[in-house]
Amino acid sequence: MSANPQPSTTEPAAPERRPPGYGAVFAVPEFRAVFAAHVLSLLGVIVSEIALSVLVYRLTGSPLMSALAFAVGFLPYLLSGTLLAGIADRYPARRVLVTCDLLCATAAAAMVLPGTGVGVLLALRCAIAAIAPVFAGTRAATLSDILGEGDLFVLGRSLLRIVSQSVLIAGYGVGGVLLALFSPRQALVITAVTFLSSAVVLRLGTRRRPARSDGKAALLKASLSGARQLLGHRRIRLLMLLFWMPPMFSVAPEALVAPYTDSIGAGTVALGVLMCALPVGTIAGEVYAGSALSPATRSRIVVPLAATTLLPYLLYVVHPGVPLALVALVASGLGSAYTLGLDRWFIDAVPEDLRGRAMTLLQAGLMTIQGVGMAAAGAAAEFVPVQYVVAGAGAAGTLCVALVLAGLRRTDRTEE
Repeated sequence: MSANPQPSTTEPAAPERRPPGYGAVFAVPEFRAVFAAHVLSLLGVIVSEIALSVLVYRLTGSPLMSALAFAVGFLPYLLSGTLLAGIADRYPARRVLVTCDLLCATAAAAMVLPGTGVGVLLALRCAIAAIAPVFAGTRAATLSDILGEGDLFVLGRSLLRIVSQSVLIAGYGVGGVLLALFSPRQALVITAVTFLSSAVVLRLGTRRRPARSDGKAALLKASLSGARQLLGHRRIRLLMLLFWMPPMFSVAPEALVAPYTDSIGAGTVALGVLMCALPVGTIAGEVYAGSALSPATRSRIVVPLAATTLLPYLLYVVHPGVPLALVALVASGLGSAYTLGLDRWFIDAVPEDLRGRAMTLLQAGLMTIQGVGMAAAGAAAEFVPVQYVVAGAGAAGTLCVALVLAGLRRTDRTEE
C-alpha cells in the first residue's frame, strides 16, 4: 500500500507562517453544523449514561448492575469499530451520519418505554455504543472533505476534542440537575431528542458527497481488509499507537481518584477537582497550540510533548496532596497538545479511499484502550498502593511512547 509523503518527526513540514486560528474553521458553514451536531450527540450520550445508571440501580438495587450500565458503553467499540468500519467509506458520509443518529434516537426512545427491562436497557446501551465508532470515524473522515487536508482539518479535529473535554466537565453536572428535575426515563427522552436534533442539523447543514469506495466487496470483508491494510502499514500502525499509548496510561489517576482522595484524607470536593484537572489541562494545551502555534511548530513539538506528557505522574511517588496532584494532572493534560501535529501526520499517511476506515479504527482503538487502562489500573491497585500505581503508569507509559517514537524515527529514515 502506498502512502503520501510524510513530514519528518524531526523536521518541520512547512515553513513558519501565521496560523489561521479557530475562527477560520468556524467560518466554514458545514463545520458549524458538524460542531453543533457533535455537542448535541455528546450531551445525549452523557445524559443517557447518568440516567441509565440511576434507572438500572432503582430497578435492581445492585451497585454492580448500575456500574455495568456505564461499563457496557466501552465493550462494543473494538468489535464494531473493526467489523463495521467499512460503512464509513462504503456509503455517502451524510447518509451514514444521519442514519447513525436516527438509530441512536430510536434506541434511546425504546429505553423510555415503561416495560423495558434491565437486560433490554443494557442491550440498547450496547447498540448506541456500537454505533459510536462508525459515527465518529465517518465524521472525522468527512472533515477532510469539508475543511481540506491542511491546517483547517487539524484545527477542526482539535475543536471537536476540546468540546468533548468541555462537555465531560460540564455534562455530568447538567445530567445531575436534570435527574433532580425529571425521572430517569424522562431524562432519556432528552437523549432521544438530542440525537434526533443532531440528525436534522447534519441533514440540513452538510451537503451530500459520494462514497469513497465502490462498495463491491462485502461489508465485513471490506472492513477487515481495510484494518489489515492499515495495521500492516508500519508508519500508520505506529501513528495509531502514538494516539493510543498516552491515553491508555493517563486514565490511571481518573480510575483511582476515589481511593486516592481517601488515602490522603481529602473529601468529595477534592475528588471533583482532581477529576477535572486533566481535562482542563488538555483543553488549555489544545487551545494554545491551535491558536498560537504555526503548523510547522505543532509538527516539531509532537515528539517532545508525546515523550514527556506522562512524566508528571511520577510526582505521585511522594504521595502528594491535592495541590501537587493538581499540578501533575494539569501538566500532563497540557502535553496532549501533541495530537494536533499528529493529526496532520496521520491524514498525510492514510490513502484517501481508506480514510473513513482509518478514522473509525482509530476511534475504536482509543476508546477500547482507555477501558483497558482503567481496568489495569484498578487491578494493580488491589495489590499496590494507589500512588505507586499512578507513578508506575507514568513510567511504563513513557517507556512505551519512547519505543513508538523510536519506530517512527526509523520510518522517517527509510522514507528519506
